[in-house]
Amino acid sequence: MSPQFHPAVWWLWSLVLAIDLARANSSLSTFISLGFMTVLVLTAAPQSPWSGSFWVALKLGVWIILVRVLISVLVGVPYPGRTIFTLPQLSFPSWMAGIHLGGAVTAERLSITFHEAFVMAGVIACFGVASSLTSPHQILRSIPVMLYEFGVAVVIATTLIPQFVAAVQRIRQAQKLRGQEKKHLRNWQRIAIPLLEESLARALNLAAAMDSRGYGFSRKRSHYRKAPWRFGEYVLALICAITLFTPTWGIYVLLTAPFIVKPHSVLESAR
Repeated sequence: MSPQFHPAVWWLWSLVLAIDLARANSSLSTFISLGFMTVLVLTAAPQSPWSGSFWVALKLGVWIILVRVLISVLVGVPYPGRTIFTLPQLSFPSWMAGIHLGGAVTAERLSITFHEAFVMAGVIACFGVASSLTSPHQILRSIPVMLYEFGVAVVIATTLIPQFVAAVQRIRQAQKLRGQEKKHLRNWQRIAIPLLEESLARALNLAAAMDSRGYGFSRKRSHYRKAPWRFGEYVLALICAITLFTPTWGIYVLLTAPFIVKPHSVLESAR
């Protein structure tokens, strides 16, 4: 399988897969999809800072499942079924009838809650795949000319958090080398001031670089040459459009399509 699909194709594939998972509402399909997506990221994701987006999405999904199940245990509505354990119950006023805090926790309520949260985590993982397989710079080259300035701002904004985390790690490493390893509430001042200084210097360097290239002053819009779509990418986009009408078996077609469809055409291979 080649990972060199057009960025728009990967985002279209992820969006359609997320829609099909939400419509199918099946834990088995979600579990199989997570397995395929993991293999896809391991085999096709480039060695880049954004390639870890999928694993961040998985961690976020795990937290969503835990929080959703915890809320279902503490706060919920009476649901018939086999009682697993019982918590002390606190009754609400009459105008909140049907909702209670604590009480009997049934296996059916936990299973339904876990199922809903698991499907939600699978949907989030779909967008994590697209983020891991596509470069922000490639996406910037694919947007229309009229939205180029907006795309530049979005790319700069999306790289803010990774740079922020890297800067904090560098500051902590420098403090550790100086023997300042104590962690307490007052330590944030030793991190905030160097972080603010580094962020200001980075912003000034970025502004100077953009100004030297005439950004915002040139009448002629600067843009990259759009990457053309190849035959295999049109085929994958067509498969995505067809599977929207059949979410049940369309999920499995979408999962196997990136491993089968090649981005280049037969004529390009012959050349």
